[in-house]
Amino acid sequence: MPADRQTESNRLAPALLILAILVVAVLDATTSPELHISAFLGIAPLYAALRCSFRVTLLVSAVFVVCLTYVDIYTVPDWAPASRVVGIFGVVLVAVFSLVLCRTRLQREALHARTRLVADTVQRAMLRELPLSAGAVEAYGFYVSAQEGARVGGDIYEAIETPHGLRLMIGDVQGKGMPAIGAGLEVLASFREAAQHLDSLESVAERMEQALARYNARSVQQGTDERFVTALLMEVRDPAGLPQGRVLSCGHIPYYLVRGGKVYERQDGEGGLPLGLGMLSGEPRRSVRVHPEPDDWLVLCTDGVTEARGPDGEFYPLAERLAGWTELEPPELTRTLRADLESFTHGELKDDATVLVVRRSPAAAQLSMARAAAA
Repeated sequence: MPADRQTESNRLAPALLILAILVVAVLDATTSPELHISAFLGIAPLYAALRCSFRVTLLVSAVFVVCLTYVDIYTVPDWAPASRVVGIFGVVLVAVFSLVLCRTRLQREALHARTRLVADTVQRAMLRELPLSAGAVEAYGFYVSAQEGARVGGDIYEAIETPHGLRLMIGDVQGKGMPAIGAGLEVLASFREAAQHLDSLESVAERMEQALARYNARSVQQGTDERFVTALLMEVRDPAGLPQGRVLSCGHIPYYLVRGGKVYERQDGEGGLPLGLGMLSGEPRRSVRVHPEPDDWLVLCTDGVTEARGPDGEFYPLAERLAGWTELEPPELTRTLRADLESFTHGELKDDATVLVVRRSPAAAQLSMARAAAA
C-alpha cells in the first residue's frame, strides 16, 4: 500500500505542476499587466527537479518556458524589447538550471543506491539475516544501527551448529563507525572459526581475544584507537534431547530467561573482562553450567536497548516490557519490541541496538519433553 500511494503521488505531482503553470499564465493574461504573478512560477520546475524524473522535469520546464514566454511577449505591453529579452532569458535560465539540478540529483541517488547495495552486501557477509536457524534452535530479532543511513555498526551476533553443540554469541564493539565495524568483523570471524574446532567456550573466547589483539595492534600502527568488545557466549549440547548448557560473559550485560510466563534477569558467567582487556586481569574467564528446559526462551540484547533513553531521560524498561509480552510468539515479540523501542526513544537511538529472541524449534522442544517424560 505505501508503494502504491508513492506511485500515485509521483504521477499526480507533474499534473498539478503543469496545471498550476497554466492557471497562473491564464490569470496573468486576463488581469492587469501590473499584476505579474507568473514571475513566481519558477518554483514549479525547481520542485519537479527535486521530486520528479528527468523526463517529467523536462516536460514541466517546457510548459513553464512556453507559458512564461507567451506572458512576457503578449501580456506586458509596456515592456521594452530589451526587458522582454531579459525576462525570457531568465525563464530559460530557470528551466535549464532545473534540468541540471534534476540530473545531478538523479546521479547522486544512483550513487547512493550503489553505496547502499555495497553496504547491504557487507552486512550479509558480516551478519547473517535474521531470523537465524542453527540446528534445533531458532533466533529471531532485529538490528538497528544508530548511525543515520547505515545498515551495519558495532553490534555482532551469530548462532551456529558445531561438533561441540549449538554455539551462540552476541557482542557489542566499543564505539561506532568503520573502526567499530572492523573490530567486530575480526571478532565475529574468529568466533565462527574457533567455535567449530575448540572444545570449550573459554578457548573460543581466548581465540576471539587474540584476533582482537592483532586488530588493535594494526590500529595503533595506523594511528587509530584500540577497541574492546563485550560478548556473551552460550553453548547447548544435545539441544534436541535433554540439553546441557554453558554461558560465558566477557563483560556483557545480563540476558533474560522467559520460563513459565515469567521473566528472569540472568547474570550467569559474569565477571570476565571484555575482549581486548583480558590482559588487565590475571583471572581466567570461566563459563558456568546452566540447565535449560524445553519451553525456555532467551532474550539477548546489547546495551543500546537497555540504555536507550526516552525524552524524560528514563532508561528503556526491557524486563518490564518483556513481562507483558510473554504470550507472544518470537516473530511478533521482536516486531512489538522494536516498534515499542522506537516509540519510547522517538526514533532517536544513541547506540546500536540488537535483540535476539532464542528458543528451540517447536519440533525440538516436543522431542525434548517426550524424552524427559520417558526418562
